[in-house]
Amino acid sequence: MTAPRLSTGYAASDTVAAREVEVDGIPMSALCAEVSDPRAVLVAVHGGATTSRYFDVPGRPRLSLLRVGATLGFSVLAVDRPGYGSSAPWGDRFESPERRVDACFRSVDALLAESARGAGVFLLGHSAGCDLAARMAADDRGDALLGLELAGTGVRRHAEASRIIEEMRHTRSAAGIRDLLWHPEHLYPPDVYGGKSLTCPSPRYEGAVVRDWPTEFPGLAGRVRVPVRFSYAEYERVWRSDPEALAEIAGFFTTAMRFVTHEQTGSGHNISVGFGAAAYHLGLLSFVEECALPMIERPFDEICTRVPE
Repeated sequence: MTAPRLSTGYAASDTVAAREVEVDGIPMSALCAEVSDPRAVLVAVHGGATTSRYFDVPGRPRLSLLRVGATLGFSVLAVDRPGYGSSAPWGDRFESPERRVDACFRSVDALLAESARGAGVFLLGHSAGCDLAARMAADDRGDALLGLELAGTGVRRHAEASRIIEEMRHTRSAAGIRDLLWHPEHLYPPDVYGGKSLTCPSPRYEGAVVRDWPTEFPGLAGRVRVPVRFSYAEYERVWRSDPEALAEIAGFFTTAMRFVTHEQTGSGHNISVGFGAAAYHLGLLSFVEECALPMIERPFDEICTRVPE
């Protein structure tokens, strides 16, 4: 059945469904936009202090990864990371990175159940969510993924970002962090800027994720074997994305089948909720399509030239 469309050209509101599954008795939540015969499945992992709603901003269908993905024939699952969404009351049970990885793999399997996966599953991580996404891709089960997208992250922080983060640890004031993550203001809708309607408390383990990521990232990257796209925003203020920093990151992915970098112009750190989100999502889906092409079988008469009679 063809999903109804909005005048924007993106899938209508009833295409996106809030769902829950259980993993070891703990409810795991997600927002899902599934199509009956997908090109592939894109699993999106949000960053810190937000939820799956990050990929489907209320009242902004044009900015929604789920809606543009479904419109173009992809099933999209935006999962709430362990300790977020429905599993928030059980956050302390996910201190172990291995348990978080296992819970997310099992959540995705349960959400898809008997649903078609097309060419397979592609994984996207944003900001602090890159820790979980990279760990999943580095896991033995990660070899079955179509590919991996990492956005809003890095290994070396800008000096000013390091200063602000250290200051926040002493003052507990989030004002400086907001300026880092939401700069420049004019690139975000007024009702979205600053995380309005998107923010939520983070589980306790998130502090260790933020602290340890720069030292954990190189080792995780070296175990990723699937194609990788590393995206950074033009106005990223937390992580360095100069040629030296990008070359260092590329050097971590020693076993990846393919590694490419992508600069998203007209975007800040929160790349999926600014005015540039549609451009970013279309580019991401193009990369997913590239990864899916070798896995998609087409009828013989679609790929061969007909011999004239």
